[in-house]
Amino acid sequence: MPQGNEVVLYALGLIDTGYRFGGKNPEAGLDCSGMVSYIYEQALGLAIKGSAADIARRGKSVSRSDLRPGDLVFFNTLNRQFSHVGIYLGDERFVHAPSANGRVRIDRLSDRYYSQRFEAARTFFD
Repeated sequence: MPQGNEVVLYALGLIDTGYRFGGKNPEAGLDCSGMVSYIYEQALGLAIKGSAADIARRGKSVSRSDLRPGDLVFFNTLNRQFSHVGIYLGDERFVHAPSANGRVRIDRLSDRYYSQRFEAARTFFD
């Protein structure tokens, strides 16, 4: 799927970008929703703004087994629904901007921390 691959390529290019709460671009630093908004805007010209929860409300629900590269994965990391978002890469891996360790990085959905907090997946593709 070409759109998803564009999103994934953009996301991989941001690995190691610094984290900043409220950050909306790589120069200033990115938070999780800022990273998703920036990548979708740059890769596809698609404006999806707001918090992780705002983005979750606008996406189309997709089951975990039907995830495709470029889809979004949501987690409850702050005892709040949809408090964290990442971009699915395929192969159980996703890229995200966690505040812990302060860098954009790749993690696995099967990692204990994320598997216990996984909430939903959304797509913005047809």
